[in-house]
Amino acid sequence: MLHNPSGPSMPYRLLRSVLFLLPAEAAHRFAVALLRALGRRPRLRERLRRRIVPSLPELGATRFGLAFDNPIGLAAGFDKDARAVGGLFALGFGFVEVGTVTPRPQPGNPRPRLFRAPGEGALVNRMGFNNAGAARAVENLAACWRPGPIGINLGKNKDTPEERSADDYVAAIAVAAPAADYLAVNVSSPNTPGLRRLQELDRLVPLLERLREANDSGRRRPLLLKVSPDVSNADLEGIVDAALAAGIDGLIATNTTVSRPRDDLRVYREAGGLSGAPLAGRAAECLRVVRQRAGARLPVIAVGGIASADDVFDRLRAGACLVQLFTGFVYQGPGLVGRLCLGLAERLRKGGFRTLDELVGSEKS
Repeated sequence: MLHNPSGPSMPYRLLRSVLFLLPAEAAHRFAVALLRALGRRPRLRERLRRRIVPSLPELGATRFGLAFDNPIGLAAGFDKDARAVGGLFALGFGFVEVGTVTPRPQPGNPRPRLFRAPGEGALVNRMGFNNAGAARAVENLAACWRPGPIGINLGKNKDTPEERSADDYVAAIAVAAPAADYLAVNVSSPNTPGLRRLQELDRLVPLLERLREANDSGRRRPLLLKVSPDVSNADLEGIVDAALAAGIDGLIATNTTVSRPRDDLRVYREAGGLSGAPLAGRAAECLRVVRQRAGARLPVIAVGGIASADDVFDRLRAGACLVQLFTGFVYQGPGLVGRLCLGLAERLRKGGFRTLDELVGSEKS
């Protein structure tokens, strides 16, 4: 019987209680610094990875032509400048997505810009693509330990006019592609003014066509599009059709939401994107809309409110090819990936699935 303890460990609960005394962004910077230090210690990081996630061949998969030891990834936003990739892999992640990076460095929005809602299992952020630029992320990746695929999430600079948005993404692709295993196009963050208008079909179709051409003409990498949960289902179907027509390799569903489950919590009155448990239902619905529209023609990475092995199992069964964590990782800590992998392996066995591929898309409509 596989051991699958529930909830964060006692040491992490104690560390979290200390970290949560700090402002959210200060605690995040401290966590990234710890993970960066871990990633620079080869013996420790490799031993820790083996201990957290034992060999589970049934969780291995090939997606977008890339090999994944397990389907649990880290979503963009946690490690914007690719400073902590080695430490994150030490915690068992099957893949890590860094960024969002922009062609030029930018400071992001004024602070405070990151807010916790622990009782809700949620975060609100309005970071605004704060990053040191795509070239710095590539420089950091050159020396990092990478036992799994690395994605780079790409955005536009805030001061770039909307009509020149494609230029920013093309420039970012040129810089990032040599260091990435896949690229993710972010046109769905709510924290850069006007960015989400790029999801409108009259803008999205020519943008995707140009980005595909830029990607194909250089060092080609799988190109994914990250979508918003705040579009209607009909508009989401249009985005799926545009992605298929443009030859995009997959979708990431979804980004954060500007909707709120209620209005009586101070944190929910902060502007920005909401992530975590309150997003789970809509993110799962978006996955099903995409799957119904595209079938198996457009692989989907599911993200949004995933924090348990049941969540992972259900998203994969609904058609996701991989999943990503963010807020659940913040609240549950470094043992989460191991718990999810062990729990998923146990659910595969109980469900009679021999491999991950047998599970993906097995949900009956």
